[in-house]
Amino acid sequence: MANTIIPLNQTPAGLALRPPNYHQPTQDPVMEEMMALLETEPISAPVISTSVDIPAIREQLAVLVSTGRCKEAIGTNLTQEQVRRLDEKEVIKYNKRYEAYVGSKTTDSLIDNFLSLAVKGVGMFLKIDDADALKNELKDDFIINKEMCQSCGRLALRFGSPLAVVNAAAITAKHVDFDQVTVQITEQYPVITEELPSNTE
Repeated sequence: MANTIIPLNQTPAGLALRPPNYHQPTQDPVMEEMMALLETEPISAPVISTSVDIPAIREQLAVLVSTGRCKEAIGTNLTQEQVRRLDEKEVIKYNKRYEAYVGSKTTDSLIDNFLSLAVKGVGMFLKIDDADALKNELKDDFIINKEMCQSCGRLALRFGSPLAVVNAAAITAKHVDFDQVTVQITEQYPVITEELPSNTE
């Protein structure tokens, strides 16, 4: 009987020395590449970006606790002492909840103010029987709400803090009586025209 050479990795000693993530070679090159990545990358290592400023986020959470709106924003009540003792994973977890909360509130505010201005603008040219009912119906429409949420979310990500100035201007404009402004301009138009120098002089 001819001697059969058994590869080392198939012997009992070789099998015992296999790493835990060892896999049999396959004929699929894509699968081979994926398995190679799984073998070289640590699976259980925590994924924390080095660009995350943990102290700054922790301070932001401490400010949130001091406002008394911690439960509303992140879903749990924390004390200043608990915030100081949070590990990095917990800080990032609560910060993501807070970002989602802020994003939702910002989007709702932008949508409400934009629709109010849009309804008021249309009302300057067309008669609207109930402006508030129209605004609420537009806001409750699934398609309109979905598209406006995406648009406002992109605006919030792109402009950040300066968007607060735009929102403040929109809120102010929402309470301006444009009809009265139009009447005042119309009444002052003859006076302004008389004060302009004539081209014939």
